[in-house]
Amino acid sequence: MDLPKLACVAGEPSGDLLAAPVLSALNQIPDMADLEVYGIGGPLMQAQGFRSDWPMETLSVRGYVEAIQQLPAILRLRKELIHTLLTENRPDVYLGIDAPDFNLGVEMQLRKAGIPILHFVSPSIWAWRAGRIKKIAQAVDRMLCIFPFETAIYERAGIAATYVGHPLASDIPLQPDTSGARQKLSQLLHLSTDKLDGTVVAVLPGSRGSEIELIAPIFFDTMAVLANKLKGQKLHFLIPVATARLRAPLETLKSQLQNQYPEIQIHLIDGQADLVLEAADVVLIASGTATLQAALWKKPMVISYKVPWLTGQIMKRQGYLPYVGLPNILCGEFVVPELLQNEATPEALANALMTWLENPNKVTQLKSRFTEMHETLRRPTGLLVAQAVNHEIQSKHAQSKSK
Repeated sequence: MDLPKLACVAGEPSGDLLAAPVLSALNQIPDMADLEVYGIGGPLMQAQGFRSDWPMETLSVRGYVEAIQQLPAILRLRKELIHTLLTENRPDVYLGIDAPDFNLGVEMQLRKAGIPILHFVSPSIWAWRAGRIKKIAQAVDRMLCIFPFETAIYERAGIAATYVGHPLASDIPLQPDTSGARQKLSQLLHLSTDKLDGTVVAVLPGSRGSEIELIAPIFFDTMAVLANKLKGQKLHFLIPVATARLRAPLETLKSQLQNQYPEIQIHLIDGQADLVLEAADVVLIASGTATLQAALWKKPMVISYKVPWLTGQIMKRQGYLPYVGLPNILCGEFVVPELLQNEATPEALANALMTWLENPNKVTQLKSRFTEMHETLRRPTGLLVAQAVNHEIQSKHAQSKSK
């Protein structure tokens, strides 16, 4: 039997994070001991023996307008990838990790050529671009869903689907240790005299340069308004810095704010988003996967987002859910506030944060709701995806033998 081959494409750091446990689980399956895994991926995948033949950074773009600028490079990469996988290094199975705008086009071409296609993480057909399910039916043999309500949507459309749970739900404990997290952060920040007591606010303005440019200034102004509302109380703002290149613009914003309000305690922390969320009383956060992290840490939050005007208009017309934040989507109602685009003013955001801080009973109810969500999402995700890959590869080889 020829050695098994898996081609895999993750388009951004979140996909790299999702794929790494899958590759780790595949390494534990005896039949997959000699599996060759290659394509496009990040450092976490590479640490599991993955060979990335193209740079993942080319695909790490968010927003319609922003993607247009990178489009020529993305199209070149896709053409080269498809050619390589169909001629020089044909895989037994292709596993697309999220990145639907890129992956579905690749998957359609490979599936026409007889390569079985698995796609891990359903596109948000329930929130945006419902018409895309027709393209998915042409491109994908089996969708591996991270949210439980998604499988019924695919089954109605005649597409095989398996619920595998959300990996974050297994990584994050059911019960946060807030005081323990504060103690760890106090040591990390060398806060010997001024420990993380009082009110702790986690501020997560995003992980992309465009997000820092558009959202972070509003969040910093919100911090000033909130500090004024809580004058005389001990207050700490914790900001996890997603990547090294984002530190400089955040440092600039921090300096500007502290020049005006020297008493405000602002701590920039490299990485450590989970520890920051665990330590927080309340969270100010940009819409995205991090909102699900905050929900799994059982934290009250205010979700915000701001994109260029044209991108916002396109998204507005394509969306048909009344909410964009994952906690609200999963709960099917506004359990946390969303203040987007022009509604995202410092005063409005600060008032929404104050509502949580002033209503502990409301916070208790929210924590109970988030605990139920957490239990539903908790599955051995990496193993379930790895088993789906193994099943497809074994089926492919069994068919080859029978011919």
